[in-house]
Amino acid sequence: MRFLGNVLAVIVGLIIFTVISILVSFGIIGMIATSGQEEVSVAENTILHLNLNGRTIVERTNEDDLDIPIFGAAFGQSNAAGLVNLKKAIEEAKNNESIKGIYLNTGLIMAGQANLLELREALEDFKTSGKFILAYDEAYSEGGYYLASIADEIYLNPMGGIEFNGFASNILFFTGLFEKIGVKPEVFRVGEFKSAVEPFILTQMSEENRLQTQAFLSDMNQYALSDIAESRGINVDTLTQTNNKMLVREPEDAVTYNLITALAYEDEIHAKLREKLGLGEDDEIQTINATKLASVAKTKNIATSNRIAVILAEGEIVDGNADGVISSEKFAKEIRKARKDDNIKAIVLRVNSPGGSVLASEVIWREMTEAKKAKPLFVSMGEVAASGGYYISAPADTIVAQPNTITGSIGIFGLWFNTENLLNEKLGITTDAVETGEFSDFMNPTEQLTDVERSIIQKSVEKGYETFISRVSEGRGISPDAVKEVASGRVWTGNQALEIGLVDVLGSLDDTIELAAQRINAGDDYRVIYYPSQKPWFETIMNDFENNVKIKFLQSELGDNFQFYKQIQSLKKYQGIQVRMPQEYIIK
Repeated sequence: MRFLGNVLAVIVGLIIFTVISILVSFGIIGMIATSGQEEVSVAENTILHLNLNGRTIVERTNEDDLDIPIFGAAFGQSNAAGLVNLKKAIEEAKNNESIKGIYLNTGLIMAGQANLLELREALEDFKTSGKFILAYDEAYSEGGYYLASIADEIYLNPMGGIEFNGFASNILFFTGLFEKIGVKPEVFRVGEFKSAVEPFILTQMSEENRLQTQAFLSDMNQYALSDIAESRGINVDTLTQTNNKMLVREPEDAVTYNLITALAYEDEIHAKLREKLGLGEDDEIQTINATKLASVAKTKNIATSNRIAVILAEGEIVDGNADGVISSEKFAKEIRKARKDDNIKAIVLRVNSPGGSVLASEVIWREMTEAKKAKPLFVSMGEVAASGGYYISAPADTIVAQPNTITGSIGIFGLWFNTENLLNEKLGITTDAVETGEFSDFMNPTEQLTDVERSIIQKSVEKGYETFISRVSEGRGISPDAVKEVASGRVWTGNQALEIGLVDVLGSLDDTIELAAQRINAGDDYRVIYYPSQKPWFETIMNDFENNVKIKFLQSELGDNFQFYKQIQSLKKYQGIQVRMPQEYIIK
Protein backbone atom coordinates (compact mmCIF):
# COMPACT_ATOMS: atom_id res chain seq x y z
CA MET A 1 0.00 0.00 0.00
CA ARG A 2 2.82 2.40 0.83
CA PHE A 3 4.38 1.67 -2.57
CA LEU A 4 1.11 2.39 -4.36
CA GLY A 5 0.67 5.55 -2.34
CA ASN A 6 4.14 6.76 -3.33
CA VAL A 7 3.47 5.98 -6.99
CA LEU A 8 0.17 7.87 -6.84
CA ALA A 9 1.89 10.84 -5.17
CA VAL A 10 4.50 10.94 -7.93
CA ILE A 11 1.82 10.82 -10.63
CA VAL A 12 -0.16 13.61 -8.98
CA GLY A 13 3.03 15.63 -8.61
CA LEU A 14 3.85 15.21 -12.30
CA ILE A 15 0.35 16.31 -13.28
CA ILE A 16 0.58 19.41 -11.09
CA PHE A 17 4.07 20.16 -12.43
CA THR A 18 2.83 19.87 -16.02
CA VAL A 19 -0.17 22.12 -15.42
CA ILE A 20 1.92 24.75 -13.68
CA SER A 21 4.54 24.61 -16.45
CA ILE A 22 1.86 25.20 -19.08
CA LEU A 23 0.44 28.12 -17.11
CA VAL A 24 3.92 29.56 -16.66
CA SER A 25 4.62 29.27 -20.39
CA PHE A 26 1.38 30.99 -21.34
CA GLY A 27 2.01 33.63 -18.68
CA ILE A 28 5.50 34.31 -19.96
CA ILE A 29 4.30 34.53 -23.56
CA GLY A 30 1.54 36.91 -22.50
CA MET A 31 3.86 39.10 -20.51
CA ILE A 32 6.47 39.20 -23.25
CA ALA A 33 3.75 40.19 -25.71
CA THR A 34 2.59 43.05 -23.50
CA SER A 35 5.98 44.10 -22.14
CA GLY A 36 6.96 47.65 -22.83
CA GLN A 37 3.36 48.73 -23.52
CA GLU A 38 2.56 49.97 -20.03
CA GLU A 39 4.05 53.33 -19.11
CA VAL A 40 4.14 53.93 -15.37
CA SER A 41 2.80 57.26 -14.16
CA VAL A 42 2.32 58.54 -10.63
CA ALA A 43 -1.13 59.88 -9.83
CA GLU A 44 -1.53 62.97 -7.69
CA ASN A 45 -1.85 62.40 -3.95
CA THR A 46 -0.18 58.96 -3.99
CA ILE A 47 1.51 56.99 -1.20
CA LEU A 48 4.57 54.79 -1.69
CA HIS A 49 3.65 51.46 -0.12
CA LEU A 50 6.77 49.62 1.08
CA ASN A 51 5.52 46.17 2.06
CA LEU A 52 8.64 44.41 3.29
CA ASN A 53 6.93 42.08 5.75
CA GLY A 54 8.31 38.58 5.20
CA ARG A 55 10.68 39.69 2.46
CA THR A 56 14.39 38.93 2.34
CA ILE A 57 16.54 41.97 1.59
CA VAL A 58 19.31 41.25 -0.91
CA GLU A 59 21.60 43.58 -2.81
CA ARG A 60 19.61 43.50 -6.04
CA THR A 61 16.80 41.62 -7.76
CA ASN A 62 15.35 41.74 -11.25
CA GLU A 63 13.56 45.06 -11.49
CA ASP A 64 10.29 43.42 -12.58
CA ASP A 65 10.02 40.92 -9.74
CA LEU A 66 7.55 42.85 -7.60
CA ASP A 67 5.29 43.41 -10.60
CA ILE A 68 4.65 39.69 -11.02
CA PRO A 69 3.28 38.58 -7.63
CA ILE A 70 1.61 35.43 -9.02
CA PHE A 71 4.84 34.07 -10.42
CA GLY A 72 6.87 35.46 -7.55
CA ALA A 73 4.75 33.73 -4.93
CA ALA A 74 4.84 30.45 -6.83
CA PHE A 75 8.53 30.34 -7.63
CA GLY A 76 10.23 32.26 -4.87
CA GLN A 77 11.09 35.32 -6.94
CA SER A 78 9.10 38.01 -5.13
CA ASN A 79 10.20 36.94 -1.64
CA ALA A 80 13.40 38.90 -2.19
CA ALA A 81 13.54 42.69 -2.38
CA GLY A 82 16.60 44.45 -3.78
CA LEU A 83 18.28 47.09 -1.63
CA VAL A 84 19.39 49.07 -4.69
CA ASN A 85 15.86 49.27 -6.08
CA LEU A 86 14.25 50.09 -2.71
CA LYS A 87 16.62 52.99 -2.10
CA LYS A 88 16.04 54.27 -5.61
CA ALA A 89 12.28 54.24 -4.99
CA ILE A 90 12.62 56.04 -1.66
CA GLU A 91 14.76 58.75 -3.26
CA GLU A 92 12.22 59.18 -6.06
CA ALA A 93 9.43 59.39 -3.45
CA LYS A 94 11.33 62.16 -1.69
CA ASN A 95 11.62 64.26 -4.85
CA ASN A 96 8.35 63.41 -6.62
CA GLU A 97 5.67 65.98 -5.77
CA SER A 98 2.89 63.47 -6.41
CA ILE A 99 4.13 61.25 -3.56
CA LYS A 100 2.79 62.52 -0.23
CA GLY A 101 4.22 59.92 2.13
CA ILE A 102 5.26 56.32 2.76
CA TYR A 103 3.16 53.53 4.23
CA LEU A 104 5.65 51.08 5.76
CA ASN A 105 5.17 47.39 6.61
CA THR A 106 8.37 45.87 8.00
CA GLY A 107 7.05 43.32 10.51
CA LEU A 108 8.94 40.09 9.88
CA ILE A 109 11.49 41.42 7.42
CA MET A 110 14.52 39.15 6.89
CA ALA A 111 17.70 41.18 6.68
CA GLY A 112 21.01 41.74 8.42
CA GLN A 113 21.59 44.80 10.53
CA ALA A 114 23.76 46.61 7.98
CA ASN A 115 21.15 46.34 5.22
CA LEU A 116 18.46 47.48 7.63
CA LEU A 117 20.64 50.46 8.49
CA GLU A 118 21.03 51.38 4.79
CA LEU A 119 17.25 51.31 4.35
CA ARG A 120 16.74 53.23 7.57
CA GLU A 121 19.16 55.93 6.44
CA ALA A 122 17.31 56.21 3.13
CA LEU A 123 14.02 56.65 5.00
CA GLU A 124 15.62 59.19 7.35
CA ASP A 125 16.75 61.18 4.32
CA PHE A 126 13.22 60.94 2.89
CA LYS A 127 11.87 62.63 6.05
CA THR A 128 13.87 65.79 5.25
CA SER A 129 11.27 66.40 2.53
CA GLY A 130 8.65 67.04 5.22
CA LYS A 131 6.55 64.11 4.00
CA PHE A 132 5.21 61.52 6.44
CA ILE A 133 6.15 57.91 7.14
CA LEU A 134 3.52 55.76 8.83
CA ALA A 135 4.36 52.20 9.90
CA TYR A 136 1.93 49.41 10.77
CA ASP A 137 2.12 45.65 11.24
CA GLU A 138 0.55 42.81 13.15
CA ALA A 139 3.89 41.73 14.62
CA TYR A 140 7.44 43.07 14.59
CA SER A 141 10.68 41.14 14.78
CA GLU A 142 13.69 42.89 16.32
CA GLY A 143 14.92 43.88 12.85
CA GLY A 144 11.44 44.82 11.65
CA TYR A 145 10.95 47.17 14.58
CA TYR A 146 14.42 48.69 14.15
CA LEU A 147 13.51 49.70 10.60
CA ALA A 148 9.99 50.84 11.54
CA SER A 149 11.30 52.99 14.39
CA ILE A 150 12.32 55.69 11.91
CA ALA A 151 8.64 56.32 11.08
CA ASP A 152 6.77 59.39 12.38
CA GLU A 153 3.99 57.14 13.62
CA ILE A 154 4.18 53.42 14.45
CA TYR A 155 1.09 51.28 14.97
CA LEU A 156 0.65 47.68 16.11
CA ASN A 157 -2.35 45.39 15.92
CA PRO A 158 -4.01 45.13 19.38
CA MET A 159 -3.41 41.37 19.38
CA GLY A 160 0.07 41.64 17.88
CA GLY A 161 3.50 41.72 19.43
CA ILE A 162 7.03 43.14 19.26
CA GLU A 163 10.22 41.17 19.76
CA PHE A 164 12.37 43.61 21.71
CA ASN A 165 14.78 41.65 23.86
CA GLY A 166 18.24 42.05 22.36
CA PHE A 167 20.31 39.92 20.01
CA ALA A 168 21.20 36.25 20.37
CA SER A 169 23.25 33.96 18.16
CA ASN A 170 22.52 30.23 18.07
CA ILE A 171 25.07 27.75 16.78
CA LEU A 172 24.52 24.09 15.86
CA PHE A 173 27.12 21.58 17.04
CA PHE A 174 27.41 18.29 15.16
CA THR A 175 29.98 16.48 17.31
CA GLY A 176 27.46 14.13 18.91
CA LEU A 177 25.91 13.30 15.54
CA PHE A 178 29.29 12.42 14.04
CA GLU A 179 30.07 10.19 17.02
CA LYS A 180 26.79 8.32 16.58
CA ILE A 181 27.22 7.71 12.85
CA GLY A 182 30.94 6.94 13.00
CA VAL A 183 32.37 9.97 11.20
CA LYS A 184 35.53 11.59 12.55
CA PRO A 185 36.32 15.18 11.50
CA GLU A 186 39.99 16.05 11.05
CA VAL A 187 40.59 19.76 11.65
CA PHE A 188 43.48 21.99 10.62
CA ARG A 189 43.48 25.67 11.55
CA VAL A 190 45.53 28.71 12.52
CA GLY A 191 44.41 31.15 15.23
CA GLU A 192 42.42 30.71 18.42
CA PHE A 193 39.42 32.59 16.99
CA LYS A 194 39.05 30.57 13.78
CA SER A 195 36.05 28.76 15.21
CA ALA A 196 34.32 27.68 12.00
CA VAL A 197 35.46 24.17 12.90
CA GLU A 198 34.06 24.23 16.44
CA PRO A 199 30.66 22.74 15.49
CA PHE A 200 32.53 19.62 14.32
CA ILE A 201 34.81 19.09 17.33
CA LEU A 202 33.03 20.64 20.34
CA THR A 203 29.58 20.52 21.93
CA GLN A 204 29.54 24.21 22.91
CA MET A 205 31.39 27.44 22.17
CA SER A 206 35.01 27.84 23.14
CA GLU A 207 35.73 30.74 25.46
CA GLU A 208 37.46 32.59 22.60
CA ASN A 209 34.43 32.23 20.36
CA ARG A 210 32.06 33.23 23.15
CA LEU A 211 34.20 36.32 23.79
CA GLN A 212 34.16 37.52 20.18
CA THR A 213 30.47 36.72 19.69
CA GLN A 214 29.48 38.58 22.85
CA ALA A 215 31.61 41.55 21.81
CA PHE A 216 30.18 42.05 18.34
CA LEU A 217 26.58 41.22 19.30
CA SER A 218 26.68 43.76 22.14
CA ASP A 219 28.13 46.41 19.84
CA MET A 220 25.47 45.78 17.18
CA ASN A 221 22.65 45.78 19.73
CA GLN A 222 23.81 48.99 21.37
CA TYR A 223 24.06 50.70 17.99
CA ALA A 224 20.47 49.71 17.16
CA LEU A 225 19.24 50.90 20.55
CA SER A 226 20.96 54.27 20.10
CA ASP A 227 19.22 54.76 16.75
CA ILE A 228 15.82 53.78 18.16
CA ALA A 229 16.26 55.99 21.22
CA GLU A 230 17.03 59.00 19.02
CA SER A 231 14.09 58.38 16.68
CA ARG A 232 11.58 57.74 19.45
CA GLY A 233 12.86 60.43 21.82
CA ILE A 234 13.66 57.93 24.59
CA ASN A 235 16.61 58.05 26.95
CA VAL A 236 19.05 55.40 25.68
CA ASP A 237 19.71 54.01 29.17
CA THR A 238 15.98 53.65 29.76
CA LEU A 239 15.55 51.93 26.39
CA THR A 240 18.49 49.62 27.10
CA GLN A 241 16.83 48.56 30.36
CA THR A 242 13.57 47.92 28.52
CA ASN A 243 15.46 45.80 26.01
CA ASN A 244 17.60 43.89 28.52
CA LYS A 245 14.63 42.95 30.73
CA MET A 246 12.21 42.34 27.82
CA LEU A 247 9.71 44.65 29.46
CA VAL A 248 7.57 44.78 26.30
CA ARG A 249 5.67 41.52 26.71
CA GLU A 250 2.12 42.53 25.77
CA PRO A 251 0.94 44.87 22.99
CA GLU A 252 -0.02 47.51 25.56
CA ASP A 253 3.55 47.50 26.90
CA ALA A 254 4.78 48.82 23.57
CA VAL A 255 2.64 51.94 24.10
CA THR A 256 3.65 52.25 27.75
CA TYR A 257 7.35 52.22 26.92
CA ASN A 258 6.88 54.54 23.92
CA LEU A 259 8.04 52.03 21.32
CA ILE A 260 4.91 52.68 19.26
CA THR A 261 2.38 55.47 18.83
CA ALA A 262 -0.72 53.40 19.52
CA LEU A 263 -2.51 50.10 18.97
CA ALA A 264 -4.77 50.03 15.92
CA TYR A 265 -6.43 47.78 13.37
CA GLU A 266 -5.58 47.95 9.68
CA ASP A 267 -8.86 49.64 8.73
CA GLU A 268 -8.08 52.36 11.28
CA ILE A 269 -4.67 52.80 9.65
CA HIS A 270 -6.37 53.25 6.29
CA ALA A 271 -8.57 55.92 7.86
CA LYS A 272 -5.47 57.72 9.16
CA LEU A 273 -3.90 57.60 5.69
CA ARG A 274 -7.07 59.06 4.14
CA GLU A 275 -6.97 61.84 6.70
CA LYS A 276 -3.35 62.65 5.85
CA LEU A 277 -4.24 62.74 2.16
CA GLY A 278 -7.36 64.84 2.72
CA LEU A 279 -9.63 62.10 1.37
CA GLY A 280 -13.20 61.25 2.23
CA GLU A 281 -14.25 58.13 4.10
CA ASP A 282 -15.03 56.16 0.93
CA ASP A 283 -12.28 57.55 -1.30
CA GLU A 284 -9.70 55.13 -2.64
CA ILE A 285 -6.11 55.51 -1.45
CA GLN A 286 -3.72 55.74 -4.39
CA THR A 287 -0.60 53.67 -3.75
CA ILE A 288 2.43 52.66 -5.79
CA ASN A 289 5.02 49.98 -5.03
CA ALA A 290 8.79 50.35 -5.01
CA THR A 291 9.41 48.70 -8.36
CA LYS A 292 7.00 50.89 -10.29
CA LEU A 293 8.15 54.07 -8.58
CA ALA A 294 11.82 53.23 -9.14
CA SER A 295 11.07 52.77 -12.85
CA VAL A 296 9.82 56.37 -12.97
CA ALA A 297 13.15 57.72 -11.75
CA LYS A 298 15.35 58.96 -14.56
CA THR A 299 18.89 57.65 -14.90
CA LYS A 300 21.22 60.43 -13.78
CA ASN A 301 23.75 61.86 -16.25
CA ILE A 302 23.19 59.11 -18.79
CA ALA A 303 25.51 60.71 -21.39
CA THR A 304 28.45 61.44 -19.10
CA SER A 305 31.82 59.76 -19.62
CA ASN A 306 32.38 59.74 -15.84
CA ARG A 307 31.10 56.31 -14.96
CA ILE A 308 31.53 54.44 -11.69
CA ALA A 309 31.26 50.66 -11.82
CA VAL A 310 29.54 49.08 -8.82
CA ILE A 311 30.18 45.34 -8.79
CA LEU A 312 27.73 43.58 -6.47
CA ALA A 313 29.43 40.54 -4.90
CA GLU A 314 26.92 38.68 -2.74
CA GLY A 315 27.04 35.13 -1.41
CA GLU A 316 29.65 32.48 -0.74
CA ILE A 317 32.95 32.62 -2.62
CA VAL A 318 33.28 29.55 -4.81
CA ASP A 319 35.43 28.28 -7.67
CA GLY A 320 34.07 28.32 -11.21
CA ASN A 321 31.33 30.30 -12.92
CA ALA A 322 28.15 29.61 -10.94
CA ASP A 323 25.27 32.09 -10.58
CA GLY A 324 23.88 33.28 -7.26
CA VAL A 325 27.27 33.25 -5.52
CA ILE A 326 30.64 34.98 -5.85
CA SER A 327 32.21 32.63 -8.37
CA SER A 328 35.86 33.28 -9.11
CA GLU A 329 35.69 33.07 -12.89
CA LYS A 330 32.61 35.25 -13.20
CA PHE A 331 33.71 38.01 -10.82
CA ALA A 332 37.29 38.09 -12.03
CA LYS A 333 35.85 38.68 -15.48
CA GLU A 334 33.55 41.48 -14.23
CA ILE A 335 36.41 43.27 -12.44
CA ARG A 336 38.64 42.88 -15.50
CA LYS A 337 35.91 44.26 -17.76
CA ALA A 338 35.49 47.34 -15.56
CA ARG A 339 39.26 47.83 -15.43
CA LYS A 340 39.61 47.80 -19.21
CA ASP A 341 36.60 50.03 -19.92
CA ASP A 342 37.93 53.57 -20.51
CA ASN A 343 34.54 55.04 -19.59
CA ILE A 344 34.77 53.52 -16.12
CA LYS A 345 36.73 55.99 -14.01
CA ALA A 346 36.45 54.23 -10.64
CA ILE A 347 35.40 50.81 -9.33
CA VAL A 348 33.36 50.03 -6.22
CA LEU A 349 33.16 46.40 -5.10
CA ARG A 350 30.13 45.87 -2.89
CA VAL A 351 30.93 42.83 -0.72
CA ASN A 352 28.31 40.83 1.15
CA SER A 353 30.00 37.50 1.83
CA PRO A 354 31.04 35.19 4.70
CA GLY A 355 33.91 33.86 2.55
CA GLY A 356 34.49 30.39 1.14
CA SER A 357 37.15 28.91 -1.12
CA VAL A 358 40.68 30.18 -0.57
CA LEU A 359 41.56 29.54 -4.22
CA ALA A 360 38.57 31.51 -5.51
CA SER A 361 39.38 34.33 -3.08
CA GLU A 362 42.94 34.46 -4.41
CA VAL A 363 41.75 34.59 -8.03
CA ILE A 364 39.46 37.55 -7.26
CA TRP A 365 42.15 39.21 -5.12
CA ARG A 366 44.51 39.12 -8.09
CA GLU A 367 42.02 40.94 -10.33
CA MET A 368 41.42 43.49 -7.58
CA THR A 369 45.16 44.26 -7.36
CA GLU A 370 45.32 44.71 -11.13
CA ALA A 371 42.27 46.99 -11.04
CA LYS A 372 43.88 49.11 -8.32
CA LYS A 373 46.84 49.80 -10.63
CA ALA A 374 44.50 51.09 -13.34
CA LYS A 375 41.95 53.26 -11.49
CA PRO A 376 40.62 54.19 -8.04
CA LEU A 377 39.31 51.10 -6.23
CA PHE A 378 36.81 51.17 -3.36
CA VAL A 379 35.07 48.50 -1.30
CA SER A 380 31.66 48.91 0.33
CA MET A 381 30.94 46.24 2.94
CA GLY A 382 27.34 45.17 3.42
CA GLU A 383 25.91 42.89 6.11
CA VAL A 384 29.02 40.72 6.23
CA ALA A 385 32.42 40.91 4.57
CA ALA A 386 34.44 38.42 6.55
CA SER A 387 37.24 35.93 5.96
CA GLY A 388 37.25 35.42 2.17
CA GLY A 389 35.01 38.49 1.97
CA TYR A 390 37.80 40.48 3.62
CA TYR A 391 40.46 38.73 1.52
CA ILE A 392 38.98 40.09 -1.72
CA SER A 393 38.45 43.53 -0.13
CA ALA A 394 42.02 44.00 1.07
CA PRO A 395 43.52 45.56 -2.11
CA ALA A 396 41.08 48.51 -2.15
CA ASP A 397 42.32 52.09 -1.80
CA THR A 398 39.48 52.72 0.65
CA ILE A 399 37.30 50.23 2.57
CA VAL A 400 33.92 51.49 3.78
CA ALA A 401 31.74 49.53 6.22
CA GLN A 402 28.58 50.17 8.17
CA PRO A 403 29.00 50.38 11.97
CA ASN A 404 27.09 47.09 12.27
CA THR A 405 28.77 45.24 9.39
CA ILE A 406 30.37 41.93 10.40
CA THR A 407 33.92 41.81 9.10
CA GLY A 408 37.45 40.61 9.83
CA SER A 409 37.79 36.86 10.50
CA ILE A 410 41.26 36.90 8.95
CA GLY A 411 42.09 33.23 9.25
CA ILE A 412 42.06 29.93 7.44
CA PHE A 413 41.14 26.34 8.19
CA GLY A 414 41.03 22.90 6.61
CA LEU A 415 38.46 20.20 7.26
CA TRP A 416 38.42 16.54 6.28
CA PHE A 417 35.97 13.79 7.29
CA ASN A 418 37.09 10.25 8.03
CA THR A 419 34.22 7.86 7.23
CA GLU A 420 36.09 4.61 7.95
CA ASN A 421 34.06 3.73 11.04
CA LEU A 422 30.77 4.63 9.36
CA LEU A 423 31.49 2.34 6.43
CA ASN A 424 33.19 -0.55 8.24
CA GLU A 425 31.36 -0.76 11.55
CA LYS A 426 27.97 0.82 10.87
CA LEU A 427 27.34 -0.25 7.27
CA GLY A 428 29.59 -3.28 6.86
CA ILE A 429 31.35 -1.82 3.83
CA THR A 430 35.09 -2.30 3.35
CA THR A 431 37.44 -0.83 0.77
CA ASP A 432 40.80 -1.71 -0.71
CA ALA A 433 43.18 0.13 -3.03
CA VAL A 434 46.26 -0.29 -5.20
CA GLU A 435 48.83 2.53 -5.13
CA THR A 436 51.81 3.37 -7.35
CA GLY A 437 53.33 5.88 -4.96
CA GLU A 438 53.62 6.51 -1.25
CA PHE A 439 50.89 9.19 -1.34
CA SER A 440 48.78 8.04 -4.30
CA ASP A 441 45.83 7.48 -1.96
CA PHE A 442 46.35 10.79 -0.15
CA MET A 443 43.40 11.88 2.04
CA ASN A 444 41.32 8.78 1.32
CA PRO A 445 38.17 9.38 3.43
CA THR A 446 37.86 5.66 4.16
CA GLU A 447 41.17 5.49 6.05
CA GLN A 448 42.83 7.24 8.97
CA LEU A 449 45.18 10.07 8.08
CA THR A 450 48.82 9.30 8.75
CA ASP A 451 51.01 11.68 10.73
CA VAL A 452 52.80 12.62 7.52
CA GLU A 453 49.51 13.42 5.78
CA ARG A 454 48.39 15.56 8.73
CA SER A 455 51.70 17.40 8.61
CA ILE A 456 51.32 18.11 4.89
CA ILE A 457 47.80 19.50 5.34
CA GLN A 458 48.70 21.58 8.40
CA LYS A 459 51.65 23.14 6.60
CA SER A 460 49.38 23.99 3.66
CA VAL A 461 46.92 25.69 6.03
CA GLU A 462 49.71 27.62 7.73
CA LYS A 463 51.07 28.74 4.36
CA GLY A 464 47.58 29.85 3.36
CA TYR A 465 47.30 31.86 6.58
CA GLU A 466 50.62 33.58 5.97
CA THR A 467 49.49 34.39 2.42
CA PHE A 468 46.22 35.85 3.76
CA ILE A 469 48.18 37.95 6.26
CA SER A 470 50.49 39.21 3.50
CA ARG A 471 47.50 40.15 1.30
CA VAL A 472 46.02 42.23 4.10
CA SER A 473 49.40 43.69 5.04
CA GLU A 474 50.06 44.78 1.47
CA GLY A 475 46.57 46.16 0.93
CA ARG A 476 46.31 48.01 4.24
CA GLY A 477 49.90 49.24 4.28
CA ILE A 478 50.69 47.80 7.71
CA SER A 479 53.17 45.20 8.91
CA PRO A 480 52.30 41.48 8.96
CA ASP A 481 52.77 41.45 12.76
CA ALA A 482 50.24 44.27 13.11
CA VAL A 483 47.75 42.31 11.00
CA LYS A 484 48.24 39.20 13.14
CA GLU A 485 47.32 41.18 16.25
CA VAL A 486 43.77 41.65 14.89
CA ALA A 487 43.59 38.42 12.88
CA SER A 488 43.55 34.86 14.25
CA GLY A 489 40.11 34.49 12.71
CA ARG A 490 38.47 37.01 15.03
CA VAL A 491 35.23 38.69 13.91
CA TRP A 492 34.66 42.43 14.39
CA THR A 493 31.85 44.89 13.80
CA GLY A 494 32.44 47.80 11.45
CA ASN A 495 32.76 50.09 14.47
CA GLN A 496 35.48 47.90 15.96
CA ALA A 497 37.18 47.37 12.58
CA LEU A 498 37.52 51.15 12.15
CA GLU A 499 39.30 51.42 15.50
CA ILE A 500 41.82 48.69 14.64
CA GLY A 501 42.45 49.84 11.07
CA LEU A 502 40.70 47.11 9.09
CA VAL A 503 38.34 49.65 7.50
CA ASP A 504 38.85 53.33 6.66
CA VAL A 505 35.42 54.93 6.79
CA LEU A 506 31.98 54.15 8.19
CA GLY A 507 29.18 54.55 5.69
CA SER A 508 26.80 53.07 3.15
CA LEU A 509 27.14 52.04 -0.48
CA ASP A 510 25.95 55.52 -1.48
CA ASP A 511 28.64 57.07 0.71
CA THR A 512 31.23 54.88 -1.00
CA ILE A 513 30.03 55.95 -4.44
CA GLU A 514 30.28 59.60 -3.35
CA LEU A 515 33.85 59.01 -2.20
CA ALA A 516 34.66 57.49 -5.59
CA ALA A 517 33.06 60.48 -7.36
CA GLN A 518 35.16 62.87 -5.26
CA ARG A 519 38.31 60.91 -6.06
CA ILE A 520 37.77 61.34 -9.82
CA ASN A 521 36.70 64.98 -9.38
CA ALA A 522 33.35 64.28 -11.01
CA GLY A 523 31.21 66.44 -8.74
CA ASP A 524 27.62 65.53 -9.61
CA ASP A 525 28.54 64.66 -13.18
CA TYR A 526 28.76 60.86 -12.96
CA ARG A 527 26.70 57.77 -13.66
CA VAL A 528 26.63 54.49 -11.72
CA ILE A 529 26.72 51.25 -13.69
CA TYR A 530 25.90 48.01 -11.83
CA TYR A 531 27.57 44.70 -12.56
CA PRO A 532 27.06 41.78 -13.21
CA SER A 533 24.23 42.31 -15.69
CA GLN A 534 20.98 40.65 -14.71
CA LYS A 535 19.19 37.90 -16.55
CA PRO A 536 15.55 38.54 -17.55
CA TRP A 537 13.20 37.54 -14.73
CA PHE A 538 11.49 34.83 -16.82
CA GLU A 539 14.85 33.20 -17.58
CA THR A 540 15.68 33.22 -13.88
CA ILE A 541 12.31 31.64 -13.06
CA MET A 542 12.71 28.83 -15.57
CA ASN A 543 16.33 28.13 -14.60
CA ASP A 544 15.53 28.01 -10.90
CA PHE A 545 12.07 26.42 -11.14
CA GLU A 546 12.82 23.08 -9.49
CA ASN A 547 15.10 24.53 -6.82
CA ASN A 548 12.68 27.31 -5.88
CA VAL A 549 9.73 24.92 -5.56
CA LYS A 550 11.80 22.69 -3.28
CA ILE A 551 12.93 25.63 -1.16
CA LYS A 552 9.41 27.07 -0.84
CA PHE A 553 8.11 23.64 0.25
CA LEU A 554 10.83 23.20 2.86
CA GLN A 555 10.34 26.74 4.17
CA SER A 556 6.61 26.16 4.60
CA GLU A 557 7.20 22.79 6.31
CA LEU A 558 10.10 23.80 8.56
CA GLY A 559 9.21 27.42 9.35
CA ASP A 560 11.89 29.04 11.51
CA ASN A 561 13.82 25.74 11.53
CA PHE A 562 14.61 26.19 7.83
CA GLN A 563 17.73 28.14 8.80
CA PHE A 564 19.07 25.06 10.60
CA TYR A 565 18.35 22.91 7.54
CA LYS A 566 20.45 25.34 5.49
CA GLN A 567 23.30 24.99 7.98
CA ILE A 568 23.23 21.20 7.76
CA GLN A 569 23.16 21.39 3.96
CA SER A 570 26.18 23.68 3.98
CA LEU A 571 28.34 21.03 5.69
CA LYS A 572 29.31 19.55 2.33
CA LYS A 573 30.89 22.90 1.34
CA TYR A 574 33.34 22.87 4.25
CA GLN A 575 35.67 20.10 3.15
CA GLY A 576 39.06 21.36 2.00
CA ILE A 577 40.93 24.58 2.82
CA GLN A 578 38.60 27.51 3.47
CA VAL A 579 38.67 31.22 4.27
CA ARG A 580 35.23 31.32 5.82
CA MET A 581 33.58 33.03 8.78
CA PRO A 582 33.78 31.23 12.14
CA GLN A 583 30.24 30.01 11.56
CA GLU A 584 27.01 31.13 9.98
CA TYR A 585 25.69 33.30 12.79
CA ILE A 586 21.92 33.04 13.23
CA ILE A 587 21.15 36.35 14.93
CA LYS A 588 17.67 36.91 16.30
